Amino acid sequence: MNFQNLKIETADRIAVVTLNRPEALNALNRDLLSELSTFFDQAASDDNIRVVILTGSGEKSFVAGADIKEFSHFSQKEGEALSADGQQQVFNKIENFSKPVIAAVNGFALGGGLELAMASHIRIASDNAKLGLPEVTLGLIPGYGGTQRLPRLVGRGRAAQMIFTAEMISAQRAFEIGLVNEVVAQPELLDRAKAIASKISKNSSVAISKAIKAINASGTKDGFGVEIQSFGELFEEKDFKEGVCAFLEKRKPEFK
Repeated sequence: MNFQNLKIETADRIAVVTLNRPEALNALNRDLLSELSTFFDQAASDDNIRVVILTGSGEKSFVAGADIKEFSHFSQKEGEALSADGQQQVFNKIENFSKPVIAAVNGFALGGGLELAMASHIRIASDNAKLGLPEVTLGLIPGYGGTQRLPRLVGRGRAAQMIFTAEMISAQRAFEIGLVNEVVAQPELLDRAKAIASKISKNSSVAISKAIKAINASGTKDGFGVEIQSFGELFEEKDFKEGVCAFLEKRKPEFK
């Protein structure tokens, strides 16, 4: 995988994907979004990758939003296409990705950057992180799923306050309201994300894929049905048989 705006390092079945536009605080532009889409397409069938970690280059920023210069002249039709394409090709693709995605959030996670973190399955923040959705200061609203994912994570009232005021919140406040899972010292951020990824990678990737699907269906009318079906389907998988045998034989399972 050769990219201009991403750095990819894969080891121990963990892919660390670094968004690499430090001169623009890793702001999302067309090229970066296209490369993220391509990476996830390729990683889906890569057996050497069981967990993905997303992070930003440098200590100042995870992603400082979208590259405003690219859409400052857009019409309504172009704006709708920008939002729809971004959601379909990147943000929804990450949320529904069959392998866990961990966002290691360092520094600013604003606008599209926070939306990228929210599309990920797990969020770990450094203690210097600042998170927010400032779109209304541009006369816009979040367009990459922010109005939908933020209320699910923190509740409608808190989401409304963050979006309406456009204020940034600290990593600690984000932890208090459930927007991030953990807060760690900045130098420890990537190590902590890798430690979580390592634990995940030892478990059944088939079961985790089903868990992602079921969790994403939570809160919908089909949620319990998705869980029931997924639970049943796993009884036909080799991982289930290996897991049960390992339990009965009092050994650690070896999932393929």
